[in-house]
Amino acid sequence: MFDLSASEIAAIDLSLRVGLWSVAGGLLPALAAAWLLARCDFPGKLVFDGLVHLPLVVPPVVIGYLLLVLLGRSGPLGQVLDDWFGITVAFTWQGAAVASAVMAFPLMVRAMRLSLEAVDRKLEAAARTLGAPPWQVFATVTLPLMAPGLLAALLLGFARSLGEFGATITFVSNIPGETRTLPLALYTFTQTPGGESGALRLAVVSVLLALAALAGSEFLARRLQRRLAG
Repeated sequence: MFDLSASEIAAIDLSLRVGLWSVAGGLLPALAAAWLLARCDFPGKLVFDGLVHLPLVVPPVVIGYLLLVLLGRSGPLGQVLDDWFGITVAFTWQGAAVASAVMAFPLMVRAMRLSLEAVDRKLEAAARTLGAPPWQVFATVTLPLMAPGLLAALLLGFARSLGEFGATITFVSNIPGETRTLPLALYTFTQTPGGESGALRLAVVSVLLALAALAGSEFLARRLQRRLAG
């Protein structure tokens, strides 16, 4: 019953690839947004905060549609990418990674922001009094202290990317072997007569992957906290 077919393995492989790329692509923007929200006061901060967390409250289909309008071949940004660099994002697996990154972005920012706010500012001030420039303070003091939160943000983003459905199917459709990630493959099985066993297998795989990501996050975060405390 749990012998995975070639199409199921392809969907799992694509989901893992999309999850990794979405987290890698969202890491620096999420860190920058978390820094702005945790450490800076500026006009329009509430609006910026709302925009960052918008994917959490807006239906994913809306996010997928907005991405299609912006990054589709006739969209303002998509046309530039196509004409200048020959890059097409819509209806490709790269587009699935973009959609997943957008949906995982608020969770990553929230985890990073909480870890940044928990960093003892006195330690950073002490490093500055010793002559360390801001980039060195960040690299040698701030970043190690927020490492558990950073790690949790990455794994939460990865787990969220694995489960992404609404924005993905709207932005890149459900193309076998190209954009059919694990949730889309599961959905396809539920719409296909006799697909119950395939849907069950993919549901089990989805739960196992999500549990592994969460358990890994907890395990590594505790190890890092013990190392920092020791």
